[in-house]
Amino acid sequence: MKLTKFAVDDGPHNSDGLLLHGWDGDQPVTGFISRRVMDDWVDPRQPYRGRRSLYREQYNALGKRNLGAIARLVTSKYERGPAFNRQHPFVDILLSDITESGEALDMSELKQFPAYLNRWDSQQARNEGVFGH
Repeated sequence: MKLTKFAVDDGPHNSDGLLLHGWDGDQPVTGFISRRVMDDWVDPRQPYRGRRSLYREQYNALGKRNLGAIARLVTSKYERGPAFNRQHPFVDILLSDITESGEALDMSELKQFPAYLNRWDSQQARNEGVFGH
């Protein structure tokens, strides 16, 4: 099964994270990755305490840039069905789902947000090539 018409929700919503919509035939499917999980995916080296978080514009840009990888994550979890995913057809992607999948995050979109580079250990990140510099 392949979810179709997958897209990042850029509209106003109350979800604190990346919200996505796709279709399984004529049934709508909603995918979600919390802001905290997005933060951990972007920089797993940083402890949560004292961490500055991504803004909606940033995680939406990352979501669009990585739509294929995220669609695979949502589809994989969705395919497990209601027995595994109690909120079916709402799919909440956890950090463990991302880790198990081995999906890599293309962070080249973060170069559009210079303020982000000053948030965490930007010099070390630049030295390691995390932000493509």
